[in-house]
Amino acid sequence: MSSPPSAATDRILVVTPYAPWRDGIGAYALQQVRRLRRAGHHVEVLSPRPSAAHHHGDLRGRAGARLLTRLGRRFDRVVLHFHPDVIYRLPPTAGSRIDTALAYGAAFRALPHVELRLHEIDHSWAHDEATAWATRFLLAGADLITVHSEEQRDQLVDGFRVPADRVVLFDHGVDFEPRTTADRARARASLGLPADEHVFLCIGFVQPHKGFDRAARAFAGLGAEGARLDIVGSVRVTDQQARDHKAELEAIAGREPGVHLHLGFVSDEMFDRWIVAADTVVLPYRHIWSSSVAERAALFGRPVIATNVGGLGHQVEAMEGSVLVEDNAGLARAMAAAIGRDATHRPPVTWPADGDRARIQAEIEERATAARGGAASGRTWAGSDGSGPALSAPLRRIGPLTAPAPVSARPGVSLVKRLIRRVIAWELTPISDQVNRLQRATADALDQAETATRPPDAGEPASGAGRIAEDR
Repeated sequence: MSSPPSAATDRILVVTPYAPWRDGIGAYALQQVRRLRRAGHHVEVLSPRPSAAHHHGDLRGRAGARLLTRLGRRFDRVVLHFHPDVIYRLPPTAGSRIDTALAYGAAFRALPHVELRLHEIDHSWAHDEATAWATRFLLAGADLITVHSEEQRDQLVDGFRVPADRVVLFDHGVDFEPRTTADRARARASLGLPADEHVFLCIGFVQPHKGFDRAARAFAGLGAEGARLDIVGSVRVTDQQARDHKAELEAIAGREPGVHLHLGFVSDEMFDRWIVAADTVVLPYRHIWSSSVAERAALFGRPVIATNVGGLGHQVEAMEGSVLVEDNAGLARAMAAAIGRDATHRPPVTWPADGDRARIQAEIEERATAARGGAASGRTWAGSDGSGPALSAPLRRIGPLTAPAPVSARPGVSLVKRLIRRVIAWELTPISDQVNRLQRATADALDQAETATRPPDAGEPASGAGRIAEDR
């Protein structure tokens, strides 16, 4: 890897979300600013929100591009930590994306030297011919684009036609420094963790694309093997999708022994202390460009189990003891292997010879669990023998509220129905979504109430009995 060229005493403007604002890119940039200052540069920061930065202002759209141009001319170099949310108005329509991209492309060309530190960009934009040309104009205006993996570099060169000599690999963790001096024993004691259990850790902002729910499902059954999974982080975005995901994690943690959910923002020192306390850091992401968590795990020598998405493969492959997985089954096998359990080995089973339907159903569920690579998860259902949770069964049997199919045997009516459906969907969809969420929440609440009030001597339902698998 190589670093971007720099003079010894450049005046540098770093454009980024910034502390004390709670933002992953901001935490990343803070370490970069400190390193640049130690190297003798004069560094000022422009932040999109009021913060500890020297300057702040709304960086979205044309006005943001004008602000950058006016301020950036005072400096030798501008380093823009690029994330679409920083410069585009949300939701980014095609028109606003073109307008913003052209404005920023012009701004980059008006400044002495612009480096884009690319944290994320939607690669599908390269295939949207209506706007791809504007995105290419923006990217081509930068003098240098720094990325963290070969995959990102290939996307820019092949997808967005950026000249190869302008895209430079930059070590993701080069500016990272430890924020804690605690060793493993002290870290665990301070966090209230047992000294002798294997601690799996998922840490960072709780968002669906991070896939912490995948780790929780893959962990199923390992709690009885002397392991625990701690999910640590705050919900940064509070849209309905994020709220649903949070509720889902709470439901899993409520029913799965060994899964512990710690919601809330943690300081940089606490973040590192959790990593020091962990035996294995789990990165079950659904999609991502690169991960600062992987770099912090490497900083403390903690092995990582990561899904092979984005640039994670490039980051993790050199980390000792780390494992890349392709799917949920691989994730479950890797987590089991981390505690010395061979998830691929299962003793031979035969069907119960006594014809007991409940035992046969339990065996079916066990085999499905093995094929899935983890215990069945999702909704509980009353078993035919009454051993499973029963209170929520009537609610579970009610299907989700959906609009009727816009079809008719009469000529032309199907087309009319489809048109009507499109016109009124914006009013009806939120209502049906809310009704379905209420149904799920009520059923989950009944399950939790039933579990809490179950007599101590009633024991757990037969293994797998009365559970319906629900892969999500």
